[in-house]
Amino acid sequence: MASISVQRKARAEAGAGLRFLLFVLLHTVGFLAVTLLMTWGAFVLFFVAIGGFSLDGMMHQLANLSSRYAAADAPRIADFKVLVAVLHLVVAGVIVFFRRHAIVPRDTLSLEQGA
Repeated sequence: MASISVQRKARAEAGAGLRFLLFVLLHTVGFLAVTLLMTWGAFVLFFVAIGGFSLDGMMHQLANLSSRYAAADAPRIADFKVLVAVLHLVVAGVIVFFRRHAIVPRDTLSLEQGA
C-alpha cells in the first residue's frame, strides 16, 4: 500500500513539473509574440511619422519605397533585406530591454519568495 502512494506522489510531482514547464513555455511564447507585434508596430509608426501622421502621406511613402524596391537590382535588394533584418533585431532588442520585467512570469516570482 505504501509503495502505491509513493508512486502516485511521484507521478503528481512529475505532472506538476510538466505543468510548470508548459506554463513557463506558454508565457515565453506570449512574451515573444507581443514583442514581435510591438516591433512591427514601431515600423508602422515610423511610416506614419514620415508620412506626416496621415494615411495619405503614409501610403505615398510606401508607394515610393515599393517602386524603388521593384526597380533595384539584386545586390541592392539583398543589402536592403539585411538592413531591415538588422533594424528589426535592434528595435526588438530595445523593446525587450524596456520589457525585461515581463520576461519571468509573476507567479514564478511569488512562488520563489514564498519558499
